[in-house]
Amino acid sequence: MSIKKTLAAAVFACLALAAAHAQDPLKTEAKHYSLAFENETVQVLNVHYGPHEKSGMHDHPGGVVVILTGGHLRFTDQTGKSHDVFAKPGESRWFPPLKHSVENLGDTPCNSIYIGMKLKPNVVKATAENGDLVSDAETKALVAQVLGSMKQ
Repeated sequence: MSIKKTLAAAVFACLALAAAHAQDPLKTEAKHYSLAFENETVQVLNVHYGPHEKSGMHDHPGGVVVILTGGHLRFTDQTGKSHDVFAKPGESRWFPPLKHSVENLGDTPCNSIYIGMKLKPNVVKATAENGDLVSDAETKALVAQVLGSMKQ
């Protein structure tokens, strides 16, 4: 087996292991996340944080967040690094895969929709077989395709 194929197989194994250990917000944060829709390409979650509510640490695949009601949120990653976000109604943001906790610092509820991208099985298989990694640009193109199909 070539080094490139061995590396691809190792990356695929790490991704699979990470997915197995992921802290699914639907299971760990059911108070804040509910399933709106899911298929083989996306998982759409309704997100609700009441005033001053905090979440535990959880994972998200890369995806798009659409803000329904604004808010002042603090995101803290698994290393303890935090940053504040001032979300505005109607705003959309791209997020890479991440593990974090969330705190609503405001006095009003904050609501959004998270559209999490899923890798298609044929993309994962082609990645492992060819030694190619799916680039962030490819993921963003997939997001644009999914969002474009939702407008129709």
